[in-house]
Amino acid sequence: MDVKIGKFFESIGDFFTGGDLIPWCDSDIVAGCEREVAEAEKSTSNELKSECIMRLSWALVHSRRPEDIQRGIAMLEASLGGSSSSPLQMREKLYLLAVGYYRSGDFPRSRQLVDRCLEIAPDWRQALTLKKTIEEKTTKDGVIGIGIAATAVGVLVGGIAAALARKN
Repeated sequence: MDVKIGKFFESIGDFFTGGDLIPWCDSDIVAGCEREVAEAEKSTSNELKSECIMRLSWALVHSRRPEDIQRGIAMLEASLGGSSSSPLQMREKLYLLAVGYYRSGDFPRSRQLVDRCLEIAPDWRQALTLKKTIEEKTTKDGVIGIGIAATAVGVLVGGIAAALARKN
């Protein structure tokens, strides 16, 4: 019984705080990835540079800092310009961009990018999970918006009723 009550309160907390299954990344991981990229720049291997940049992009879009997320989005959008990406690399970049836009609150853009991922790999679990998370977040925001609007209307009607009651 205690477990059920705990899960109930956890689900209520997740509803209001936006709990999701997308991992977060700490600033020390971002710093480590930045060091890797700096070291890889000295290398002649383009593949190594590309791998390090992808790890840094992953860390940035999963960061808790909005400026890191924006930086990750910019890096990924710049890397999409090149047509040399394989379908697998394109899928990864689109997914990370979708995560970045999700974290920054641009749910329509995130949804659009996830749909593009799913065109490349329709059964990819990460993309399917992100799509579901975006849909749940959008629905939740709609429910909260309706609740706020209903409360405002109730307060307004209550105020008018109270004013009319005083006049009589």
